Amino acid sequence: MAVPPIGASLGAAWTSVRSALPDSCLNSQPDEQLHFAKFGRKPNDTELSTLQNNGAEGNFQRVDSIGDDDESCGGGEFGSSRHKISEWQAGWNVTNAIQGMFVVSLPYAVLHGGYWAITAMIGVAYICCYTGKILVDCLYVTNEEGQLVRVRDTYVSIAEECFGRRVGARIVNTAQMIELLMTCILYVVLCGDLMVGTFPDGAIDTRSWMMICGILLLPCSFLKNLHHVSTLSFWCTMAHVVINVMIMGYCLLQAATWGWSEVSLRINIFTFPISLGIIVFSYTSQIFLPALEGNMSDPSKFHCMLNWSHIAAAVFKSLFGYVGFLTWHAETEEVITNNLPTQGFKGVVNFILVAKALLSYPLPYYAALDLLERAFFKGRPETTFPRMWSLDGELKVWGLALRVALVVFTVVMAISIPHFAILMGFIGSFTGTMLSFIWPCYFHLKLKGPTLDWGTVAYDCFVIFLGVLFGVIGIYYSFRALVKEFQIGLPF
Repeated sequence: MAVPPIGASLGAAWTSVRSALPDSCLNSQPDEQLHFAKFGRKPNDTELSTLQNNGAEGNFQRVDSIGDDDESCGGGEFGSSRHKISEWQAGWNVTNAIQGMFVVSLPYAVLHGGYWAITAMIGVAYICCYTGKILVDCLYVTNEEGQLVRVRDTYVSIAEECFGRRVGARIVNTAQMIELLMTCILYVVLCGDLMVGTFPDGAIDTRSWMMICGILLLPCSFLKNLHHVSTLSFWCTMAHVVINVMIMGYCLLQAATWGWSEVSLRINIFTFPISLGIIVFSYTSQIFLPALEGNMSDPSKFHCMLNWSHIAAAVFKSLFGYVGFLTWHAETEEVITNNLPTQGFKGVVNFILVAKALLSYPLPYYAALDLLERAFFKGRPETTFPRMWSLDGELKVWGLALRVALVVFTVVMAISIPHFAILMGFIGSFTGTMLSFIWPCYFHLKLKGPTLDWGTVAYDCFVIFLGVLFGVIGIYYSFRALVKEFQIGLPF
């Protein structure tokens, strides 16, 4: 029997895989050059008139949002559109956001949610992918020639249109800042927990490890554009893959001891809302999507990039959470690496996870920093304070000091708020549901309502209902658990 050359076989396999990945989306579906304009439209709606085989990026029009300066034209929250990114780089950033460090708490979510938690990991992925698409849809309108034009650049600009310029900006900016800063804080908290788990008998305590990690994060103050952040997100994804292979490999070796009967079909009303908050928080990427789409060199591939990133996240998260819980069942820890058997194995995994956490930090940090700049540092008279950047594009000394101060702030807060999983559930139930569920659907109904069919309107209302339900229940029970933990005392 003739054996085909290994090189040719691998090449053919890669070609098959490549044909299904984001690079080929435009070629395989040319009628979806402006795919995001199609969500729920009635058959005769004029916004479908531009969905033709244009193929050329030149037909994709973009104008500034009201009040945006030239430097940030089309770039959304992340600033200048001169630094374009590919769909792969956009995918690394989305993957960083939705498959970040919070994956280590998914087996803990299954402990409290059972099969309902696994179902939620898939269902929330679908909903968040949908709300991400309709949020970007809200950035566009149809002009008199029937062409789609990008008239808004940011999540805030959409809120200003729906809530009013003054109220909308403040509400959404506040929610985004809470979400982003708490994400940064949680990364620092996790670094401290992991390092203490690696050296349980060491002389350095949790707070000291957090401060050491904070020192390593200070170079983030020099980040200037999304291209640099995307590079760090790529290496974060590579670290993510290594960790997954190591932990999943160990779990598969323990398959003979898996506790199949331990996974519950019942819901514990006191613990499942915490699990649901963790899951919702882990899928929050809507904050970044207007900026990522605005900075893509080919925005027509945004839809496909978002689909693949969320499909991959749903498949992996459900498998990782399920297999991780089967391996340790009732003994599953908040951070799954603390369940690893030997100190050496745990140490290697924890070191890689710390590197991953440090590489995950720049994306929410950069977004939070840019929100602050847009709100307070665009220059007088538009904002209270002058610009951070000099005319030659260099950062001013006081601007760099402010960036450093933001890193220090997240580290100080991390030292004060140590309960990783419970806090993540609380924040996910609050800002996560608002940013990922309620507001995108409300904005979609508000801005596109007359053009939507009844099924899309009903689905948007259903997602809003779920967001309110998850938010209220999750906030209540997560807050109760957080108060209980602080009554017991800090773990250091």
